[in-house]
Amino acid sequence: MSDTRIPQALRCRCRANARAAAFLITTAALTACGGGGSSDMSSSNTPTMGTSSATSVGGAVVTLTDAPGDFQNYIVNVTALQLTRSDGTVVQALPVTTQVDFAQLVNLSEIVSTSQIPAGKYVSASLTLDYSAATIVVEGGSGSVTIAAGNIIDGATSLPLVAPNPTTMTVTLTLPSNAPLVITQGSVANLALDFNLAASDAITPSTAAPTTVTVNPVLTASLATDTTKQVHVRGGLVSTNATAGSFVISVMPFCNQSGQNGQFTVLTSAATTFTINGTGYTEAAGLAQLATTTAGTVTAAYGSLDRTTMTFTATSVLVGSSVAGTRLDSVSGTVTSRTGDTLTIGNGLAYSANAGGMSYAHLVTATIGAATSVSEPGQSGTFTVQDISVGQHLQLSGTLGTGATGRTLDATAGGALLSTTTLSGTVTANAANLVTVNLQSLDGQSPSNLNFAGTGTATAQDALATAYTVSLPAALSTAGAGVGVPVRFTGFVAPFGTAPPDFNALSLISYANTKADLAVRWTLPGVAAPFATLTAGELLISQATLTASAEHVLRISFDQIDPSTLAAGLQLVPDAAAANPQYAIQHFSSWKADAYTTFAAFVTALTGDLNGTTDAVAVEAAGPYDATTGVLSVDRMVVFLSD
Repeated sequence: MSDTRIPQALRCRCRANARAAAFLITTAALTACGGGGSSDMSSSNTPTMGTSSATSVGGAVVTLTDAPGDFQNYIVNVTALQLTRSDGTVVQALPVTTQVDFAQLVNLSEIVSTSQIPAGKYVSASLTLDYSAATIVVEGGSGSVTIAAGNIIDGATSLPLVAPNPTTMTVTLTLPSNAPLVITQGSVANLALDFNLAASDAITPSTAAPTTVTVNPVLTASLATDTTKQVHVRGGLVSTNATAGSFVISVMPFCNQSGQNGQFTVLTSAATTFTINGTGYTEAAGLAQLATTTAGTVTAAYGSLDRTTMTFTATSVLVGSSVAGTRLDSVSGTVTSRTGDTLTIGNGLAYSANAGGMSYAHLVTATIGAATSVSEPGQSGTFTVQDISVGQHLQLSGTLGTGATGRTLDATAGGALLSTTTLSGTVTANAANLVTVNLQSLDGQSPSNLNFAGTGTATAQDALATAYTVSLPAALSTAGAGVGVPVRFTGFVAPFGTAPPDFNALSLISYANTKADLAVRWTLPGVAAPFATLTAGELLISQATLTASAEHVLRISFDQIDPSTLAAGLQLVPDAAAANPQYAIQHFSSWKADAYTTFAAFVTALTGDLNGTTDAVAVEAAGPYDATTGVLSVDRMVVFLSD
């Protein structure tokens, strides 16, 4: 396997998951309050979910999601999301500019709008990204690399995305002709767009020149909601109905401080936990306290969206100072070391109170104390600062400052929210409810970035990356975690000074039988005939074509497979079990994409495009891989063409 752009040390971190990011839009015919076919997305009369109306206006719940991938941070402004109707009407589905760090949206869908849109058939969608104030950070083997503004390159023009050059990029996706987005009163419609960071960005590190990132935005689409993602909604509190077990917020996504993005009803259950200004509550007590909270107080909820009933139920709710960047300054990141009550937080995002926006903070030195409130959203019990240990992801609130070694945060009178943390590794031992792994990453951090001193009951018990122990609840089976199998756990790092075990898991994902991610790229201008076989049931990339490519790799979690070792080549077939397949042809130079709902339609279009005047530049695909037969059953695939 060869890769002229990404050396091994950088590639292992930066392309750990080839399906790096997604942009998910769930459009639902929610409710309407009068008005007709105007394309104005104003939410001045936008009702909450669950009511009904008989007007020509539907509703749109727009969410943004991402998965771990190429970048440690990828902060850009999303300035527009437009839907185009068959009659040419253009609807703005994102009313305000939204600052987004795509690399932080891991297994999460952020609701960015619940506004109204006129009924009709929508045939295309476009997304505009503003790179004028972008912060892109790549994690390499020797540490993170922040990409200078002049080294973020427009792939179509080869010009830096800085003034006086254009700083915005708009990618347009034509929806499948047999599956447009149809909004009708009283019905539910869904459109899922996949914004793929791994496919959209090529990293070119060099020992002799600065690292560059070349950007060519990539979109794919389907008409089904991704129910595997946790949903997050944030905004100003409008009202509380403790009797009904619900509350309403006016949506302000991410760290926005204002915006008319519609209103949204959040339902609760007996399992819902509240953290209000640093204090934890169960459902009934939380709703009672929320009812006394001033209208407009920033409130955030994590939960799930029911596709059938279009209702949202929260598992955890944060209110007031517990929400990053509201009443207190905040830093969100990974604890990389702890000495007494002094923490080092790495890969951080800093939020200044009530200022809006966020900034990247490579390392922050934070101070905690006995008065620091600690909570774990979605978890019951009493927590203290001893629950904060190395490798834990957290949001720490207090007062930002500047010290001799960089940014500081005084959280002695603030609070800490401990979020579920992801651990990846290879199983080295498996006993009853205790799994030992060779740690590959903890909260996205390489073990080499973490100092485990003080994590154990004694120095000899401090966590070891090569023998990191994970405790599993009795109900969680370890059947899929055999020795030598790559696994991923989510949970919480054990309290400081109490290891072993080092980590308390809530869930386990075994990679023994999970999806593989394929990335194949050819040196420009590309290849005229990338597929030895091109039929409605199969695409075959020959061994010679794979060997000649600049990059060719299959990844399952952090494991890598070289497909060019397959003498018969790599066979790509449609995944018959896929409930929501996505196929697209991306036109490299024009930022335009065409989406298809079936493999056969995709191949038909691809055959017409590969007509001798257009070359293939890259292939990105994902699906179950059979190492015995060399067959990848694809449920997502993008072919990049040079035009």
